[in-house]
Amino acid sequence: MIYAILAVIIGLVILVWSADRFIDGAVATAKHFGMSPLLIGMVIVGFGTSAPEMVVSVMSAINGNAGIALGNAYGSNITNIALILGVTALISPIVVQKNIVKVELPVLMGITAFAVFQLWDGKLTLLDGLILLVVLGAYMTWTVVSNMKGADNIVEDIADELDNAQMPLKKGILWLVVGLIALVLSSRLLVWGAVTIAQTLGVSDLIIGLTVVAVGTSLPELASSIAAARKGEHDIAVGNIVGSNLFNTLAVVGLAASIQPMDISPIVLSRDVLIMAVLTVLLFVFCLGKGGTGKIGRVKGGALLAAYIAYTAYLIGTAF
Repeated sequence: MIYAILAVIIGLVILVWSADRFIDGAVATAKHFGMSPLLIGMVIVGFGTSAPEMVVSVMSAINGNAGIALGNAYGSNITNIALILGVTALISPIVVQKNIVKVELPVLMGITAFAVFQLWDGKLTLLDGLILLVVLGAYMTWTVVSNMKGADNIVEDIADELDNAQMPLKKGILWLVVGLIALVLSSRLLVWGAVTIAQTLGVSDLIIGLTVVAVGTSLPELASSIAAARKGEHDIAVGNIVGSNLFNTLAVVGLAASIQPMDISPIVLSRDVLIMAVLTVLLFVFCLGKGGTGKIGRVKGGALLAAYIAYTAYLIGTAF
């Protein structure tokens, strides 16, 4: 048990560190080969921030631990909205621009509804996984094309940061390779520790995936959202969460199902996916405001955080 706990802690620390190194290396390498800041921001940074969830869920699927794969994806979505945005809003109220309310959040709600539809028959097949990946490709294509016509604030902020980030090509490739290897190894360590803890405590690996693993793999989003809120970059704080949830629902679940089709426990749909859907709609309502510009103040942030605490307490209570 002690070794398993250490494996989870060490695995999470290395996972977060390696995700940052992987993104830095990938961005530097892409810049040297002439990739535009827009594509780097949308594709590499987008995938990179969800790399911990993707690698952990893929490894879980390969090992036959469907509970961790799904719990990690949907649990991260719940954590992103309720915990991360809740804490961020308590630190600094978040102003939400109208393009996020009119475009990104409705897309997220639509994709969440589609996820519910796919899970309705109690299983995720290879076809379901491939459809999710195709939808992801279509969304990425549409996003890149629409932003080429007029980049929004998020893309401009990313472009400014990329212009200020300089790294030699050899160092970029080194960090890219080291980050990827560390991602894989740390995720294997994390999954082993999580499964061992679940077996020792007699709880399902789904519960471990929804709590410990989900929070751990969401640490990059927590750090970047708090940093963005402190700097007053509210678009990045909210856009980061919306983008991460889109990637989790489409890429993380899609990859896991493509590798290992899985049966879905009824509790996943009636409890966890339901909570995820309700929080997604609640986020949209919280972001509505006059003139299309909304605000998530400290009261709303406190409500989101309270919802996360209640959900986690319920999970722990029912687990034992």
